[in-house]
Amino acid sequence: MDESLLKRIRVVLVGTTHPGNIGSTARAMKVMGLSRLVLVEPRTFPSGEATALASNADDVLAAATVVNTFTDAIAGCALVLGCSGRPRALPMPTLDARAAAARALAEAGRHEVAVVFGREKTGLHDVEIRACHYLVSIPTSATYDSLNLAQAVQVICYEIRQAMLGDLPGEVAPADWTPEPPERLELFFQRLEQALLEIQFLNPAQPKRLMQRLRRLYLRARPDENELNILNGIVSATLETARGERKPKG
Repeated sequence: MDESLLKRIRVVLVGTTHPGNIGSTARAMKVMGLSRLVLVEPRTFPSGEATALASNADDVLAAATVVNTFTDAIAGCALVLGCSGRPRALPMPTLDARAAAARALAEAGRHEVAVVFGREKTGLHDVEIRACHYLVSIPTSATYDSLNLAQAVQVICYEIRQAMLGDLPGEVAPADWTPEPPERLELFFQRLEQALLEIQFLNPAQPKRLMQRLRRLYLRARPDENELNILNGIVSATLETARGERKPKG
């Protein structure tokens, strides 16, 4: 398989505290053929410690992109995989490391992919989790499940490499399907919430759980441009009707 596919997979580290983990991540990526590293508000970077632990992956560090927000880090990615081991009150669609790697590689031929890792102590925050299409779990021992950040990156990068050397999943997406990136979906979610408030379907005092479920529904569906335009049209019609601005047809 063409290794250029790996250039469409970015590894995103969010709020990394220890610069050594950034360097070790760069090394883990390069040895498996990945090169695109995005850092969201790292505490210390650049850093001599990061460079030392990167070994000969200095080029990955030099090319790393530093951004201020999680939204910037995943911009343009039609598939966002969030690595998290914490149980959630509202369960999200979850893949194991091998299935996630195969999906990332399969979709990299068509659009940008982000594999996201959270903070060393607290992982990904709920607002970041809600922007992911799938969570990714790494099966570990039930008696000791603590993985170092760079170790987790190494496992995922290894599985991506293995997927590249083997057969991809048999599922074939429609030829005209390219899912919309998270920034467009976020605008839709904002408009949808406003529409549901205006028609009094959503309780303004407790909107969160319903909106979380709707986010999960639409992220699972992963609408393309035409589908999202239809959904936005429905929201627009709902808002116009609620405000008395929509004239009856006929």
